[in-house]
Amino acid sequence: MSATLPTDVFALTADLVNRPSVSFEEAPFVDWLESELRACDHLTVDRVGDNLVARTMLGREQRLILAGHTDTVPVAFDEQLPGGSNAAARIEGDTLWGVGSADMKGGLACFFDVARTVPDPRVDLTFVFYAREEVGQEHNGLQELAELRPELLEGDCAILGEPTDGAIEAGCQGAMRVEVVLTGARAHTARPWMGRNAIHRMGELLTTLEAYEARTPEIDGCVYREAVQAVNIEGGVAGNVVPDRVAVRIHHRYAPDRSAAEAEAFLRELVAPFMDDGDESTDEFNVLDSSAACPPSLTHPLLMELRDGFGTGKPLEVRSKLGWTDVARFAQLGVPATNFGSGDATVAHTKMEHLHRASIERTATALRALVEG
Repeated sequence: MSATLPTDVFALTADLVNRPSVSFEEAPFVDWLESELRACDHLTVDRVGDNLVARTMLGREQRLILAGHTDTVPVAFDEQLPGGSNAAARIEGDTLWGVGSADMKGGLACFFDVARTVPDPRVDLTFVFYAREEVGQEHNGLQELAELRPELLEGDCAILGEPTDGAIEAGCQGAMRVEVVLTGARAHTARPWMGRNAIHRMGELLTTLEAYEARTPEIDGCVYREAVQAVNIEGGVAGNVVPDRVAVRIHHRYAPDRSAAEAEAFLRELVAPFMDDGDESTDEFNVLDSSAACPPSLTHPLLMELRDGFGTGKPLEVRSKLGWTDVARFAQLGVPATNFGSGDATVAHTKMEHLHRASIERTATALRALVEG
């Protein structure tokens, strides 16, 4: 354990992994967190469903929010794994194996430890432990808090404990899914000239999607890389029928210098040459869902101090977040936010999910230095 850390956060993470909290089944884990935090005289604790918010109320000039989701993806069962699954924590040297170890019991351990052991931080702190992040957005506990108790999410800036391996992953890209439907006319495959093949119409659009050259804007020193991908296609009637309908679903990741409306306009322009126009057209362009992007926000003083290694003298690596995270929800609330946590995101959700001691100790050291001053 690092000499600067009063708690073995690596062992604490193993304890959290051994407390199961698969999405929609977090209640017992949250019950335990609540009991532990209510025992801390320096914290005010509120529970909203399976979401838990603990706050210091010291009258500091600034308030920093430390937020993380309590749920994990389902346990992986595989006879090749020790014990047949990754449900239980397993430590081998300086590596911790187990579901949620990277995403994000390590991040939770860092926040939970600070909540319990730093009664006099230099800024007021809000700890948000929220449910159901790993499932559909309509179930997201942070969104539930924003709707039911928005005052609990008030703050000057926020750090989300998503796995970044102790680096800063600034902002996040937006995400949008659309469905494009191209239509045709049915006919017998022996007489295809009597119909119009909707699947054949889709060919040029798919070629255009494949040839898309990623836009790579730089924002506050962070380079984002946009993406457009066909992720699902459905069409066809029978083996001897010219198909009269085909639908493709397209997923677009867009940089935070664009709004959702601008991202939609870009997609419409991209697919427009392959769609019929006019009042009689039955082609369709439908937005299925959309999640706004979040700017880097590293110009906020507290987040700048985190970046510059406040109290440690070790500046942190900074890179852009190419995926989507709940920092975007904080941005919508007017709270600048960034991603900073332990663990490697590339092993999250896999049966071999794991966390290295150096990763969480690096993260915990930087976090404690920031809040203790």
